[in-house]
Order: sequence, then C-alpha cells, then structure tokens
Amino acid sequence: MNRMLSVFCGLLFTFFLQAQNYTSLENATSKQRKTYIEAKKSAFRIDYEGALKSLRKLLKSDPSFIDAWILKGEILADQKETTAAIAAFQKALDLDENYNLQLYYMCGVSTFRSDRLEEAVHYFKEYIAKEQKDQRRLERAKKYIEQAEFRATQMSNPVSFELKPMSAAINTNLPEYLPSLTADGEMFIFVRRVDGQDDFYFSEKEQDVWKTAQPIRSLNTSGNEGSQSISADGRTLIFGAGSRKDGYGRFDLYVSEIIDGQFTRPLNLGERINSAARERQPSLSSDGKILYYESTKSGGRGGSDIWCSSRQADGTWGRAKNLGAVINTKGNEQSPFIHPDGKTLYFMSNGHLGMGGFDLFVTRRQADGSWSKPQNLGYPINNKANQGAIVVSLDGKTAYYTSDEAPPAYGGREDIYTFEMPESVRPAGVTYVKAIVRDAKTKRRIAGAKAEFIGLEKASTYAQSYTDAKGSFLTVLPVGEDYALNVSAENYLFYSENFALLESKAPEAAFEIDVFLMPIPKASEAVVESEPIILKNIFFESNKATLLPKSLIELNQLKKLLEEQTQISIQINGHTDNVGSEEDNLTLSENRAKAVHDYLIEKGIAKERLSYKGFGENQPIASNESASGRQQNRRTEFIVLKKE
Repeated sequence: MNRMLSVFCGLLFTFFLQAQNYTSLENATSKQRKTYIEAKKSAFRIDYEGALKSLRKLLKSDPSFIDAWILKGEILADQKETTAAIAAFQKALDLDENYNLQLYYMCGVSTFRSDRLEEAVHYFKEYIAKEQKDQRRLERAKKYIEQAEFRATQMSNPVSFELKPMSAAINTNLPEYLPSLTADGEMFIFVRRVDGQDDFYFSEKEQDVWKTAQPIRSLNTSGNEGSQSISADGRTLIFGAGSRKDGYGRFDLYVSEIIDGQFTRPLNLGERINSAARERQPSLSSDGKILYYESTKSGGRGGSDIWCSSRQADGTWGRAKNLGAVINTKGNEQSPFIHPDGKTLYFMSNGHLGMGGFDLFVTRRQADGSWSKPQNLGYPINNKANQGAIVVSLDGKTAYYTSDEAPPAYGGREDIYTFEMPESVRPAGVTYVKAIVRDAKTKRRIAGAKAEFIGLEKASTYAQSYTDAKGSFLTVLPVGEDYALNVSAENYLFYSENFALLESKAPEAAFEIDVFLMPIPKASEAVVESEPIILKNIFFESNKATLLPKSLIELNQLKKLLEEQTQISIQINGHTDNVGSEEDNLTLSENRAKAVHDYLIEKGIAKERLSYKGFGENQPIASNESASGRQQNRRTEFIVLKKE
C-alpha cells in the first residue's frame, strides 16, 4: 500500500508539473535556481542593476519563469518604477492568477502609487476575495480601497491652489523649511540646513519687502535647533533642540525671550512638557496661555501625537494633556499650528484618511472645548507625497509651507512657498492691536505699562501684556466679542479704549494706536485741571441714564484709581451727539454723568472728591454727520480738578 501510494503521488506531482504551463522554483533547473538566487542576493545588497541583469537573462531564456517576474516587479517597485513593476506583476498573474495571492496586493499598491485608482481598487478587491489568512494585510487592503476612493473624489474636485516661492531673501540653494511669523507679519523665522546642521534664520519686512535673512547667532549652536514657534507679539520663541546637557530626552522644548532686540539664554520648559521621548514642533497660542506640540511620549495613541499644556497663574506650564482620539490616531500626527484666532488648529497626519503619506488637516475647537472632526485641506494642496508643516497668516488668506516637490525656486532641494488658502479651510476672523504708550506731557515712551484686554460679555481678562523697552505692545483679538482695553502705569492715570468686534464676521484691519498716559499729580504738587480722560467702556441704555452691566469693568477701574490716589478729586463729564433737542441732550448728559458719580459714592468714594456736569451736544470731538462721529460724541469722561 505504501509503495503504491508513493507511486501514485509521484505520478500526480508529475501530472501537476506538466499541467503547469510555466516555470517556478519547484520545477526550475538547477542553473535557473542559481541565477535566481544570485539576483535575490544582489537585490538584498541593493545592487538593483545587478539583480535586474540576472533576471533579464533568466526571462530571456524562459519568459514563463513566474518567480523571476515577481522578483523583478518587487525590485522595480522599490525603485519607484511603478509602471514597469505593474507590468512585471501582471505577467506573473497571467501565468497563474492563484500562484501567489500577494501579487494582487502588490499590483494594488503599485497602481495606487501611479494614480491608476480604479485599477488599484480592482486589485485590492480581488485580493480581499481570495485571501483568507493574512488579516493584517487584508486590513491594509481595505484602507487602500478607502484611500483610493477618497483620492479619486478629491482629484475630481480640486481646490484652487497656486504655489508661489518666497524671494531670494529667504530661499537659497540650501534647504529651508519650518516657517513661522509674527501676527503683524513683520518678522519671519525659519530653519536652514547649513553643512548638515539645522540653524535658525530670521528676516524682517521693510516696506512690504523681506530683507535678506540672517542667522540668529545667539541661539544657534553646534547642535541642531529647529521646530520653532514665534509668539504673536514677536517677544517669545519656543523651539526644539537635541542633545543638550539640561535635556530630558532626545529632543526637548526650550524658551527664549526677546529683550531689547536680543534673545535671552534658552531655558528648558521642564518635565511637565518634556520627557525621555521626543518633543518638538511647538505652537504657542496668541494669548500665550496654551502651548501645543508634538511628542512620542507614552500615553499617546500612536507614533507621535499632539499634546497641549496650559500656562498656570504663576507663569509655569501645567502637565501636558493629549488632545485625544478625534485628532490623534494610531498613525502619526505632527507639526500643530494654532492660528491666532485661538481655535483653528492645522496639523499634518498620516493616520487620518488622506491622499497618501502625510496630509494637512484643519480642526476647530468648539464652544464646549471639544475639537471638530479633522478636515483634509484638499487636493492639490495635499497629494500622494508628504506635505510639510504649515503656518497661516493672521488674515487667514496666506499659507506658508515647505515643498520639495515643486521645482526649487532658487536651486535648493527644499524651499519655502506661499499659497492662498481656500475659503473653506480658513480660520475665524481675527485682528490685532499694536500700540506705543507715551507720557502725555513729555511724549517719552513708557516701558512696563500694563495693557489688559477684557471681554465685555464675559467680564473676564482675555489677554494681558506689558510694554517693552520701546513702549510698545501687540495683542491679537479674535472677532466675535467686544473688548475693553485698559492701559495703566505707575504714577499715571489709566487710558481706556473699546474694540467693538462682536458683530464682525470677517477679519478687521489692524488697529495701530498711540496711547498717551496723563501723569498723576503728587500730593505735594499744585494740581491744575487735567485734560479730559475719556471712559470708552461706560455704556448706557439707549436715550437713558441707566448704566449697563458691562460698564462695571471701567467703573471699578476708576474706583480703584481713586482709592489708590487719595490726593486727587475728579469731575465726571457727560456729552451727547446732536440728535434730539439741545435741552433734552443737556439733561441726558447730566443724568449720565450723575449716574457714574452716584455709583462711585455708593462704592465708598468720598462725596467731597467727586462732582459731575453735563455738556449736552456743545463740545463735540467729531463730526455729527456720520454714525461713527456721533458715537464718539456720545461719551463719558473725567478730569482731575484743580487744587491750589
């Protein structure tokens, strides 16, 4: 029985080989096997030319050698010769469609890479229908189908996209990448690779033209510096650096302040942010309160995730939190950029459904603090290659990023380009206030003056900063809320301003203002009557003297001033526009001044230090011919009274 069974199996195998109309490793001659093994060894050594030479020799003598066609296709695919690879794989399939089911998968990958998307879907579906064992690759095939269908849809509905290179002041024959810029668009910082080392460079705008970029010598070291974020006001730089003595891991985040035009010694941001893993690609919110960054630390969802940390009341950073499953995937999320609007976050990912490789996405923080489902920026912004880190201008119209796919503008391997952002992926409206604070009498610039912006609806501080050595500050304001600005400095009366952005839908033009602070007379000085200080955040019901709740911010600021400066007495003045009768306007202005007067007395200010007066429409400061002029004329102010 055993001998008969052996003979039968031998006859069956012989029949099988005869029925097989091609050559495989099982029935190849020893010479063919030797040549095939030589080709495989050459391919392993990445001697692709030698491997292909051996395979061409094999296939010329025997075009039916199926394993040779498969190996040839694999080598060509590694060389990104996708059309030739597909042809080789198809030759093998034509010889025997069931010989190696992985051929369907390999054909699917190659046709996908060649944008032959319908063919790719066909091959992957064939693979799924036939394969029963390799569950991991089956899941990949399903994802490829989803991605191919997504890519086809995107390519059929392209967004407007035109890359424009930045000038030769920025781009050179060296790689430039990772751009960042200040909210006013006046300073541009990026990384340039010089002699294999990453260093910081910066450029400033002069009459709308970028000046030739210069290295930031005080920050550049013999190691690599990169992945930086410049704060909205241009005073703080947070960046990544590796292999430093005070580091916690492979790559840590550091902070440097800009004081008197010079960068301070960088400080490590500490263990609440940094870890033994890799931290990089920071992005600081425009109010300076939240830091977003990328990390491979434990506790994430994939290779690299996006994390955030909030600044504490004492100025330190709190323990970092993962942004969660809506944004982070099992893949890699990198290079977050939080727009100055404070709620639009751009990032790159190879884990979300995209065109291939790393795509750029946008997500928006909702009213409840959650993040919206990430939206792909669309084709051809995203394509089958990797897209790099992106930053977006304050007005949301211009994006900056590095591309190594476009023809290098200035001969470099990587250059920085700009393009106009499609409407659908632009951030919310935002503007900024840029001011210089001066002494009202001497016109000297005042350093260290406090600028506080308060959201009038929520009655909470939105942002707070101090003037630098040049007496200036810059603060970004998202539209959709009205803001009060109070500027104060030691020994000065405060200054107030109002920014009505509640009804704004689109970005506003920037506000560039001069703030003049009136010195407070000392107790020993003879006081002359001061210039009027307009209280721009005192609000009344229409045609009434009833104070609105949002006036309390400014009223309490005035109360605080009087409590601290007991040597001064003030007069509250009321004014109206010229709408209505002169007599009615005089009465209304006086009643409104009295309302402020009475509030201060109610809060404990001595009656003897206060007086009030209405002037009606008789002292306009703007034309009553326009709505904005009439609004300026309807005002409440105070003066410091003369004291002998």
